[in-house]
Amino acid sequence: MLEFISLLLKRYQIIQKANVLNGSHYAYQQTLEQLTLTQAFFAKGQHKDNLPLQIAVVGPTQAGKSSIVNVLLNSTSAGVSPLAGYTVHPQGFCYDIDVTACEQYLAEYFFPFMSSVTNQLNKSNYTCYSLSSTDTVTPYLPPSILWDTPDFDSIDSTVYREGVLKTIALADMVILIVSKEKYADQSVWDMMKCIEPLRQPTLICVNKLHEGSESVVLESLQEKWRETRRDAFPQVLPLFYQKNTQIPEIAQSKKHVLFELAKKVQREKQTHREQKLLQTYWQSWTAPLREEHVIYDAWHQLVDQVVEQSLRNYARDYLNHPRHYETFQQAIAELLLLLEIPSVARVMMTARKALLYPLKKLRSLGRSRANLAESSHEMTMIKQLIDHSLTELAHQLLDKNTHPLWRDISLQLRDHHSGEAKVSFHNAQAYHQLFQQDVQLAAQGLYHKLEEQPLVLNTLRATRVSADAAVLALTLYAGGIGLHDLVIAPAMLTLTNLLTESAIGNYMRKVESDLKVRQLAAVKAQIFDPMSQRLRDLAQLINSDTHFAISSKQLLDAEAQLDGGKPHGLRLL
Repeated sequence: MLEFISLLLKRYQIIQKANVLNGSHYAYQQTLEQLTLTQAFFAKGQHKDNLPLQIAVVGPTQAGKSSIVNVLLNSTSAGVSPLAGYTVHPQGFCYDIDVTACEQYLAEYFFPFMSSVTNQLNKSNYTCYSLSSTDTVTPYLPPSILWDTPDFDSIDSTVYREGVLKTIALADMVILIVSKEKYADQSVWDMMKCIEPLRQPTLICVNKLHEGSESVVLESLQEKWRETRRDAFPQVLPLFYQKNTQIPEIAQSKKHVLFELAKKVQREKQTHREQKLLQTYWQSWTAPLREEHVIYDAWHQLVDQVVEQSLRNYARDYLNHPRHYETFQQAIAELLLLLEIPSVARVMMTARKALLYPLKKLRSLGRSRANLAESSHEMTMIKQLIDHSLTELAHQLLDKNTHPLWRDISLQLRDHHSGEAKVSFHNAQAYHQLFQQDVQLAAQGLYHKLEEQPLVLNTLRATRVSADAAVLALTLYAGGIGLHDLVIAPAMLTLTNLLTESAIGNYMRKVESDLKVRQLAAVKAQIFDPMSQRLRDLAQLINSDTHFAISSKQLLDAEAQLDGGKPHGLRLL
């Protein structure tokens, strides 16, 4: 699951950088933060058994986070400044623990962030954190690492927000620092809502309070919490403004508050909370992916519909058309070339033999077969169907402007229109030449059937029509007429009727029917199926910087891992 979350986060980041969000910047920024938090929380699960107690101090600008860190540590380790945004890196302070025992695990957790010495943190490099030890003694902290974090509400906070989220995800406990001026800021409650599924024990410290304002602020805090979160309202620690020292002071009665809070830490529920985090946000995270998948499926269906219609048109206007279907007549012509025709005059026989010898030589080289395509009504129709399919798809896409992905598919189709037409027509020529073998097989089957009917064979040879048709067949292969002329020639029509009404009529009809079935299957497999697949794949050629480019299989595989793959996992969504 961590791998998929990381992939999804990367795709959101790429799309955001491509600046194609069309008004969705805020929603995408929220999702980026949620995914960053989730990625870090899952990474924490891999190291939790090797880490001491982690406490994160978080809050908006100038709430006094660093000052309170110093109070809790009883030191001046955390840098303090009246300037907003002074702290821009996560800074961990090890109290009463061996820093060397957890350095390696924290380095793995924060990667690609680099560890740095606190006083050497680079203000221009936000992918850093520091980890230092303190030798002070304090009554406020159990053994732990206390993290001082950057703000999350300033204008510049987006560039160092990742460090904040990583630190919050690492924390076993969260101390929210707000001031009486900042506690109602929406950014505070957006963050608290974001981290709610982590179920971290929380302490709210209200800093810079004046006497008499405590009850009003507390009541308002409770209201904001109820509006934002569904878990119990946490303990609030008021910190009154000290005019002399300007340092927050924790009452003696509250000095053990973090010890008590630490008892509520439940690391054993890490896996459960990971699943809760996923279930909370999964639908919103993956909604754009699902929308893309719907478009991909719709595009595939559109291609399939247009191609299927072209095949239906091919069957209607060619295979089943009484005047346009020429393939079986070509098989009859092949049959005549297999027959000897004794009834033809001696001069005609001499002419036939003179024509037939070079014709056979040409056919043995496969040249005359290719030439047949030039005069074929079938090839003309297939070319028209290819062009019509591409034009129809382009027309259909004009009405689909509800998502940028449709526009990009339309652009891909426009860019590949000419090339696709050429490739498909080239495939059509290859099909036509290859299918001549089926035509010959059909002719041979008829010839063998005629041999079983000597009476029919002799009658056929004795007719003038057969001689005329044979000459037409020879002329066809010599290039003197086209296939369409052969189909409508009276001699060929009469000959076909004679054969149909003879004893082999039923067999002829079966041969013709079988030939049509094989022809439709060949056109589909060799021309339109490859064309359909190439058109379907156009969506994969779109610039991956503008779309998620995560397959439905990847999404389904990830969903199978929800709730550990248990059957009720998806129902929880």
